Amino acid sequence: MKRPALLLLFVVCHGLAALAQGIEFFHGTWAEALEEARRQEKIIFVDAYAQWCGPCKRMARNVFPQEEVGAFFNKHFINVKMDMEHGEGPAFGQKYPVSAYPTLFFIDYTGEVVLQVRGARDAEGLIELGRKALGMVDRSAQYAARYEQGDRSPELVYQYIKALNQAGKPSLAIANEYLRAHQRELDKEENLRILFEALVQADSRIFDLFVQHQSRLEALFGSEAVRRRIEEACKRTLETAMEYDSEALLEEAKDKMKAHCPAAAAAFAAEADWQFWRASTNDKAACKAARQYARTFAADARALDRLAQDIILHRAESVQCLKVAEKSAHRAVALEPDYYGYHYTLTRVLEAQGRTEEAAEAARTGLKVAQQTDAGPAAEALFKRFLQQIGRAQ
Repeated sequence: MKRPALLLLFVVCHGLAALAQGIEFFHGTWAEALEEARRQEKIIFVDAYAQWCGPCKRMARNVFPQEEVGAFFNKHFINVKMDMEHGEGPAFGQKYPVSAYPTLFFIDYTGEVVLQVRGARDAEGLIELGRKALGMVDRSAQYAARYEQGDRSPELVYQYIKALNQAGKPSLAIANEYLRAHQRELDKEENLRILFEALVQADSRIFDLFVQHQSRLEALFGSEAVRRRIEEACKRTLETAMEYDSEALLEEAKDKMKAHCPAAAAAFAAEADWQFWRASTNDKAACKAARQYARTFAADARALDRLAQDIILHRAESVQCLKVAEKSAHRAVALEPDYYGYHYTLTRVLEAQGRTEEAAEAARTGLKVAQQTDAGPAAEALFKRFLQQIGRAQ
């Protein structure tokens, strides 16, 4: 049975203690950002914020620094932070009006707004917005006509594959046709560029060609870029495994990570197994995956909190999984006791187990943390609303 492909959030390749890369924001004028976007044929992501805005600060502190967010946005966009009350902000606001903060823009290099949304997003929500924006700009048509007319020049094929990938369209057929015809010439730079862009799935002939020529690709693009490309291909294969409920593809994705990105293999496998089994009917496998995830990410409060939330969402009927969620939520609070969100997750986990009094106590503790850390009225309202709902309002 098919299952919907889920957005995958990963801690990747430098081990659990690595510093997050995060979004790299462009340093330059708006005109220079437009020119750079035109040069790279990319969309510009703009975080339109105000210095006094609480949700803006929380996104800057908790979302933009995440490695999975940085990996996605640094690859696909030119990223700009725009202070709407200082510098170029007021002039920017005359052309792109803002009525609430933050406002998140996706603007093509032509200056046309592709997508505009108000309000902060978490990591998953921000990546979903980015995917949506990419799908709204399709440059492949300008190359498709020339391709159908017989143009197989390396530059045309490269741009066509790149445009298809950015629009979320299949590119493997185009890539395979070209690479089969030039398989004896893959040491040429023009063909290595095509091979690099063509890699989208680990379960493909192109992946095998990619790792065969890995040293040449690293010399051309750098080892970090090659590593990320391998990871992305493994993630895509995992998405396919989830969509088609294929354990074989799950294992293939994990095996190829272990072979070609060993530093990240354990983290990838733990995340992959949990993502694959969490929505299944196999409670034993789901709980086993949850326990392994908790062990693997025992020092990562954010990952433990996400696991606990996932269990509430997907496995709330499982007594064993809820025990894992409780331990994970307690651990997240112990690691970062001053973040109200982890207290709220613990509150919900205890409630899901029917432990109302303990949940109320956790909510009161979380409310104090929110008040003491000046988390804002929305954070305080979470706990107050919960206490009202269970009849324990102060």
